[in-house]
Amino acid sequence: MKEKSEIIKKYKNKEENLKKHNNFYFNDDNPKISDAKYDLLKQEISKLEKEFKYLRDLNLIQGIVGSTPTNKFKKVKHLRPMLSLSNAFSKNDMIDFLKKINNFLNTNDINIELLCEPKIDGISATLIYKKGLLTHGLSRGDGVTGEDILNNLKTIKNIPINIKDNDVPDLLEIRCEIYIGKKNFLKIKNNFANPRNAAGGSLRQKDPKETAKIPLEYFAYGFGAIEPMIFSKQSEFLNKIKKWGFSVNPLPQVVKGIDDIENQHSKIDSLRASLNYDIDGLVYKVNNLSLQKRLGNTSNSPRWATAYKFSSEKAITVIKDIIIQVGRTGAITPVAKVEPVTVGGVVVSNATLHNEDEIERKDIRVGDTIKIQRAGDVIPQVVSVDFSKRNYKSKKFVFPTNCLCGSVTKKDFSKNTKKQDAVRRCDKGYDCEFIAKEKLKHIVSKEAFNIDGLGKKVIDQFWKLKLINKPSDIFELDYKKINNLEGWGKLSIDNLKKAIDRSQTITLDKFIYSIGIRHIGQENAKILAGFFGSIEEFIKLFNSKNRKKLLKNLIDLDGIGNTQINSIDIFFSNETNTKIIEALIDNLNITNYFIKNKSGKFSNKKLMFTGGFKDMSRSEAKSIAENNGAKVLGTISKKLDFLVVGNRKPTKKKVNQANILKIKIISEKDWNKILNS
Repeated sequence: MKEKSEIIKKYKNKEENLKKHNNFYFNDDNPKISDAKYDLLKQEISKLEKEFKYLRDLNLIQGIVGSTPTNKFKKVKHLRPMLSLSNAFSKNDMIDFLKKINNFLNTNDINIELLCEPKIDGISATLIYKKGLLTHGLSRGDGVTGEDILNNLKTIKNIPINIKDNDVPDLLEIRCEIYIGKKNFLKIKNNFANPRNAAGGSLRQKDPKETAKIPLEYFAYGFGAIEPMIFSKQSEFLNKIKKWGFSVNPLPQVVKGIDDIENQHSKIDSLRASLNYDIDGLVYKVNNLSLQKRLGNTSNSPRWATAYKFSSEKAITVIKDIIIQVGRTGAITPVAKVEPVTVGGVVVSNATLHNEDEIERKDIRVGDTIKIQRAGDVIPQVVSVDFSKRNYKSKKFVFPTNCLCGSVTKKDFSKNTKKQDAVRRCDKGYDCEFIAKEKLKHIVSKEAFNIDGLGKKVIDQFWKLKLINKPSDIFELDYKKINNLEGWGKLSIDNLKKAIDRSQTITLDKFIYSIGIRHIGQENAKILAGFFGSIEEFIKLFNSKNRKKLLKNLIDLDGIGNTQINSIDIFFSNETNTKIIEALIDNLNITNYFIKNKSGKFSNKKLMFTGGFKDMSRSEAKSIAENNGAKVLGTISKKLDFLVVGNRKPTKKKVNQANILKIKIISEKDWNKILNS
């Protein structure tokens, strides 16, 4: 234990040192050490993380490159947000991806054209052209806003400054990936930790002359805004911009069906070692741009594209111990502490065991020799046990029935599946210190309050020092005490203050998501925010009498079912939860939730759908209605303005109820007329 504490102390010192120099470099533009020494420090931290996997969980510093825009450059919004891609790791994942596309488009065409291209492991950037002239060059930033790094991007060979062609759109937003070739990186590797960091650091140089010294390259791969749109296919777009002088990867391929997908994936995987740039998978995009538009996006990623990562790697190791972790929703998760082993180029010492049923099914015991598998950046999972190497004295793991806080855990019973949940949970909410701490980490996360500088490790540190034990404490921090902590100087404290101050104004949907109600994700939070509209209406849930009435009304919402309603009821039935959220609200300015398109064809109207449509799925119809200002409900009531009836198997009971309640009925034919009017 003493050795572990010394390693953690050493790691903390190095991370705090890096954080300090990171501030000097990125925020002050006044580096105190050379690039070589800076990168050596990063390499030392990386080496410790590889050797001792538990250090990664400390997570003191997040997003050194490619995260929240810094103050070094002017901040500019992307014309269209740069969304992240969903990931696929297997053939089955890709089959699911195709099924989701077919379901959304309401088609059985299993051979929809996909454009397949290598996923470059580099730094994303956006080039904006107006009438063919390059006017802005942006870093990815947070996906919505980037840093204006135009002059740095202009130093990269083959980026067109002025596209001279009669058919160039008036507005053209080109997405590209900046990288350093493997051969070129060998020439400068002593100055940088890896090619990606080299590219990222170079693009953030204040002086473009410094950027020009680094042999940066790029591949253009996609687009944001194009006005007017002159392309019908993704492949057509790539061919055209190649003629305009953009550097385009030579390996894109149009594929159809799962067999083509797998063949191309295998082919490019076999070429990886011979390529002069790093790739970590392939990106598959629906080739037809009109279908891309129909498919649209989820909260975080496009429905029409996915990144199919190369096969996860496996390794053999031994389980040293099995420990229990408590998540923010009270889930009790077993984790195997294993002998450190390299998997996919990363040294790991933890592997998830999922739940007690999984341990029982695979008969996993301490001391077992196991095969583990790592997919992407997630924690490895145990694939199988080598029973031939098991010690005959080994004992079965007895899963605890109590939470780490001491309270009795339970497994929920699903009324839908008629089965008991596989996961044990603690239902104490904020009364459980372990849940409370995890909820704090969720609240400060990027998707919630997005408080930069208050990451998981800082939460752990402040929790231990009793500076924070509930959400409202974030806004009442004792900065004098923080100032006395090692690694916290005036600049870092000022930055934290600013980040916390910014977070005090938050939209209702983000607030609902942030408080961590089980089964309420980002999409559900938006639905609830649309229903309540304001925080004044939402807090009526805190009163038990009001809550019962409101919960009955929630069942009308499309996307909100009994599972979500039950979770909301349980959350606010806990008096501690309610008091803590009330205290949090007192520190915030929570803005009302407004439907984006107030002037849409269904503005402020409540719709419900029944029956299948000929030319689109229900999901697409719902998406169209919401984008046109409508609220889509899930049950018949007097609140409805319209019942939209599809031609395929509409529910007669719903139609009859609508007639009784004198709700206007719109046929599929009328629906199409409205959309096309």
